[in-house]
Amino acid sequence: MQERILTAYSGSKRSIKAQVKGGSSRRGQNPIPFLFRKIINYSLALLAYNCPINSLRVKFHRWRGVKIGKDVTIGFHVTLDHSYPKYITIEDDVTLSGENYILAHSIPKTHWKNVAPAYVSEVIIKKGTWITLGVKVLPGVTIGTYSIITAGSVVHKDIPPNVVAGGNPIKVLRKIDLGKV
Repeated sequence: MQERILTAYSGSKRSIKAQVKGGSSRRGQNPIPFLFRKIINYSLALLAYNCPINSLRVKFHRWRGVKIGKDVTIGFHVTLDHSYPKYITIEDDVTLSGENYILAHSIPKTHWKNVAPAYVSEVIIKKGTWITLGVKVLPGVTIGTYSIITAGSVVHKDIPPNVVAGGNPIKVLRKIDLGKV
């Protein structure tokens, strides 16, 4: 999926009708199906967030549009972008430990439009990755195969394969020799 530039968010002082119209126009959708899909998406995300069964958490997120491979573990209280779940790809054998937040969009308020652009950009978590507790992944990031992201990290840039990375800002801490795993 290609990065999309969006318009800045003008805020919640607008009426509900205006907010629905703005959100649906950003996506090029009719407002009524947009609102219906938004409610379903929110309901599925809420179910997944609190569900005690991993296979159901995965299924709920797939129904929202997140691309999820085989043998994926999604821990408790994982948030996969509420507004743009279709921009998230999680490949096979990935573990999201819990309390993670994967974000595929950034829409600042209009007074920040000249400082920070509003955009949607794909997040790809490659095969075998382990994202440990409390990690935040920002839009436009690819995390390489068989990498480990340490607890509490903020992933704001691409991470190469076969590394342990962590911190805020994130940095590669060491390479992983898969022959010794």
